Amino acid sequence: MEDTHRHEKMSEKTDSLKRKDKERVTCTQCGKSLANKRSLGKHMRIHTGKKPCTCTQCGKSLANKQSLGCHMRVHTREKPFTCSQCGKSFGHLSNLISHMLIHNGDKTHKCDQCGKTFLRGSDLKSHLRVHTKERPYPCSVCEKSFRHQVSLRNHQKTHTGVGEYRCLECKKTFITAENLKIHERIHTGEKPYICSLCNKRFSQFAQMKSHERVHTGEKPYKCSHCDKRVSDLGNLRKHERIHTGEKPYMCSHCDTRFSDLGTLKRHKRIHTGEKPYKCSHCDRRFRQLGNLQTHERIHTRKKLYVHTESSESIKVGESQ
Repeated sequence: MEDTHRHEKMSEKTDSLKRKDKERVTCTQCGKSLANKRSLGKHMRIHTGKKPCTCTQCGKSLANKQSLGCHMRVHTREKPFTCSQCGKSFGHLSNLISHMLIHNGDKTHKCDQCGKTFLRGSDLKSHLRVHTKERPYPCSVCEKSFRHQVSLRNHQKTHTGVGEYRCLECKKTFITAENLKIHERIHTGEKPYICSLCNKRFSQFAQMKSHERVHTGEKPYKCSHCDKRVSDLGNLRKHERIHTGEKPYMCSHCDTRFSDLGTLKRHKRIHTGEKPYKCSHCDRRFRQLGNLQTHERIHTRKKLYVHTESSESIKVGESQ
């Protein structure tokens, strides 16, 4: 009886496997074998680029519900994957796995140019581009090239001006998590970087380094087109666009292009109607800081005039 029962179970298992084999389908694009037509439908999105799942927070399109669920953690800031060694949390399992190498892995991959060591061969390969100057990831909009694919992806978002990292305080969006973190210091007032020469505090490390050059007079960045030197890299890039005519920032409303991100942001307020600068003396609001400053002089001149008149009347009274 036992042998008969075992035989029946094996027969059922074999039949099940045969059914599954019959259901298997092959992708005509790449030859990959998939379990069934449903799996093939999902797989085909890789080739067609179809992204039917849309984020309700930022409008980003994703290929499937799983990817959408992972993406939503950008907005909710949920970090369900925690390192058992140091307690650091991550939004994605892959990031935790990469992080765990810090605790468990040996840096066996060594750069023969500078001696720096890395946990993974891919990290070493990426690092070597610092020495070779190789930039294999070109932007299709402005032809600017990057050493890393993630840098290219972040750069491409500057053309659209659309960010997926949202500030919970003011709802402003940012292209990278690091930019959001820096922005949040406006609300918290945090200024963790201190000038070693005058103790002035800054919310960004780059701001502090740029400020310190005011003391030292250092201008390490030289224009490749003329002899002008500047104190920070951002100003150098902005200046060089005068020579190249490059306008990498495009308005998502009217396709007008700009040479710097600040000008694009100011321009977009024409479309959105946003007026972030409010007069401290009255209820008038302005799109640009310069317009606010010009307007506020109306109030300060009035106060000065009233004060002068009062002083003169007192003097006249005293003389009588």
